Amino acid sequence: MGQRLNLVFWIFVSILAFLNFGMASKIGICYGRNADNLPSPNRVSELIQHLNIKFVRIYDANIDVLKAFANTGIELMIGVPNADLLAFAQFQSNVDTWLSNNILPYYPSTKITSISVGLEVTEAPDNATGLVLPAMRNIHTALKKSGLDKKIKISSSHSLAILSRSFPPSSASFSKKHSAFLKPMLEFLVENESPFMIDLYPYYAYRDSTEKVPLEYALFESSSQVVDPATGLLYSNMFDAQLDAIYFALTAMSFKTVKVMVTESGWPSKGSPKETAATPENALAYNTNLIRHVIGDPGTPAKPGEEIDVYLFSLFNENRKPGIESERNWGMFYANGTNVYALDFTGENTTPVSPTNSTTGTSPSPSSSPIINGNSTVTIGGGGGGGGTKKWCIASSQASVTELQTALDWACGPGNVDCSAVQPDQPCFEPDTVLSHASYAFNTYYQQSGASSIDCSFNGASVEVDKDPSYGNCLYMIAPATDGFNRTMAGNITGNITAIDSPLASPSSTNEAFRQMVVAVSVLLPCFVVCSSIW
Repeated sequence: MGQRLNLVFWIFVSILAFLNFGMASKIGICYGRNADNLPSPNRVSELIQHLNIKFVRIYDANIDVLKAFANTGIELMIGVPNADLLAFAQFQSNVDTWLSNNILPYYPSTKITSISVGLEVTEAPDNATGLVLPAMRNIHTALKKSGLDKKIKISSSHSLAILSRSFPPSSASFSKKHSAFLKPMLEFLVENESPFMIDLYPYYAYRDSTEKVPLEYALFESSSQVVDPATGLLYSNMFDAQLDAIYFALTAMSFKTVKVMVTESGWPSKGSPKETAATPENALAYNTNLIRHVIGDPGTPAKPGEEIDVYLFSLFNENRKPGIESERNWGMFYANGTNVYALDFTGENTTPVSPTNSTTGTSPSPSSSPIINGNSTVTIGGGGGGGGTKKWCIASSQASVTELQTALDWACGPGNVDCSAVQPDQPCFEPDTVLSHASYAFNTYYQQSGASSIDCSFNGASVEVDKDPSYGNCLYMIAPATDGFNRTMAGNITGNITAIDSPLASPSSTNEAFRQMVVAVSVLLPCFVVCSSIW
């Protein structure tokens, strides 16, 4: 009888594993705040709830943002900026203090479920890869002390450039120069059942190889397929090929079981004159097709049916980002809340989208009046000012060139400031003086660190000012404020971003729950019959 009971038990376990109850491919959104006049976090939270978004990624642990998402049920992925990695890696006490001040007062009212430690560190100007794992371990220790180590996952997001080769997918491998960093980090992920986080952008692959990569292949619109000669697997889109490259690279390092999470993917709606594919039409086509793929046809050729969690990049255009034009135009909404393009977040609308390979058309501009879909309107507020005072940090004209150069070298090095904007042919290169370049670097560090007076010290080589030092195309970053005036947000809200169900995943409605119950009964009932006959 004991053997029969064991048989019954394992049959039930196998069937439940097959049904995969509670698992679903998730579509989330990235909420970056490197822009002027964004709505306050409270207003953004209202917008996200109106869209029924259930998964949101932010890039720090800003207290105002954490408060805004309290009691909403929205799952937050928070971030540890690269600039904080040294402090987090050096001393456990720093992490303990951070957890006590930034996490514990708001958890579990604010549903923090994961922490991304560092952002694409292998591509950062100052290589901080050696700091990531120590920081992750210290965070894990702090969470364990508070009994949260099983509830909040810890990982680190990477760019596809972490691979030395990505095509064909079956031949993909991680760059050898990162192996010493990757292996122990992957062991940490396995030990703590955390995902490997990757940012995938077919847009860049197309933009940099237009003669080799068809636009339709990058946009999920291809009528032909690309064959992996080693496996015979067929790829109809670049996203799947990139994701499978990660799967194969992990397998090559004997980490086949590590789950992969796509923490950024999107398409810009506007770019420089040479970026002809950066259009609203193509951005709409890419994101629409990506959502449909995740919902209706989960998995990849190498892992059919595999759950895919994807965070769309990004909620808002971010006009303070340095670099070429496209860097500031990945958002689905303008800062005033109007749509850049009308995306169907449900993936249920089967109307074909029309991509384009031209920027000759006029891109939409932020509307001064709300765009309304039926009766859907949301009131959101402008940020970055209002009742608060904006401040910037610039180089002091009283500081010597030597003092400024020393501080500039630190900001662009250990300070982890992206100083590409002050390089030749970039918008902040002119005037080519240490004073000007230091001002840009000091302010970027100041704003990224929270814009407190202590972050504008630089050994006396800098000063705080209340006048925007931006000039021409050189835009100085400013941390978004949390107060401001109210606007009416453009609606055109056509659905929800949620844990969108793949087949036999968690139910999104009563009808879906009933359907799954019927499926379960239809599968389990024969088991009862078989088991009874065995008994």
